[in-house]
Amino acid sequence: MRIGTSGWQYADWRDVLYPPGLPQKRWLQEYARTFTTVENNNAFYRLPTRTTFEQWHDATPPGFVMAVKASRYLTHMKRLNDPAEPVTRLMNAAAGLGPKLGPVLLQLPPTLRADPDLLDACLRRFPENVRVAVEPRHPSWWTDDTRTVLHHHRAALCWADRLGRPTTPLWRTADWLYLRLHEGPAQPWPRYDETTLRTWARELAPADDAYVYFNNDPGGAAVHDALRLTDLLR
Repeated sequence: MRIGTSGWQYADWRDVLYPPGLPQKRWLQEYARTFTTVENNNAFYRLPTRTTFEQWHDATPPGFVMAVKASRYLTHMKRLNDPAEPVTRLMNAAAGLGPKLGPVLLQLPPTLRADPDLLDACLRRFPENVRVAVEPRHPSWWTDDTRTVLHHHRAALCWADRLGRPTTPLWRTADWLYLRLHEGPAQPWPRYDETTLRTWARELAPADDAYVYFNNDPGGAAVHDALRLTDLLR
């Protein structure tokens, strides 16, 4: 069970996770003193170079895992069409993480309607040893055909939460889980409340192979909530 946050480069995490005066170039190193995993959102907006991924590898301790959100070029611009080149480019760069590379997240556009064949063709381009989580956001995806494609590729349906409620079915399409918590219902916004965290802790408790990322980063909410969920699961 690995619990962390979606990203680590947030200025308002000073005095929350990062000591005053700590240079930003050392934030990942400091982050890894508390968490064993992080979801890298930077790759969605602009794919880092392999050298940058290698630097992130070197800045984190043994056993640390970095999930990587696939480039929007693949998911939002090409909308999964012609995936060979963007997937190859992504994997060549992310290989700089070596054994610290975790799952790749494919977050689909909310306007992309279900096309299981298109998803199947994209998933076929990933190396067999790379885990892929898929976060569809159009309700037309919730069909047996989608579930079959994910299961065939041992890809995890990304469970997602917003305001304390799942926005996806809680399908288990692989022998591992991937959960993203986007926005909690508590105050101060966007914190998660104790009841919601306990509910997710019960859902996750039977799993011995899961990745959980809090994406409610404003004000350091993700840091507080990730630490509390870790305590509950202990």
